Amino acid sequence: MAFEKAKIDKAKLELVRGTLDVLILKALIWGPLHGYAITSLIHRQSDEALLVEEGTLYPALWRLESKKLVEAEWGLSENNRKAKFYSLTREGRTHLRSETKTWEAYAAAVAKVLTATQPPLPEEA
Repeated sequence: MAFEKAKIDKAKLELVRGTLDVLILKALIWGPLHGYAITSLIHRQSDEALLVEEGTLYPALWRLESKKLVEAEWGLSENNRKAKFYSLTREGRTHLRSETKTWEAYAAAVAKVLTATQPPLPEEA
């Protein structure tokens, strides 16, 4: 039983990590942003349903940077403070297109199951 729970928790973590990565890549599609701007954009774009915390954001950005999907450069924020700005690389754009197609297919499949009004017909052997 404990082993099953550990497998489920790990699967949830991977789902969250994959979701966050694609959301960050999408946030950067319009141009370079610093960390706070990324979280703000995701929060506003989701009608305030999604809140990305700092402790989750920066490990994801470092992971994306190590995969060469984003690159970082120091600059000045709108408050004249030193900030690291992240931008999408060519590989990041390609990855975002691929992940978007995967998410759309996944969402459509989940929607089919959740909106079903009757069970499917049995398969014929």
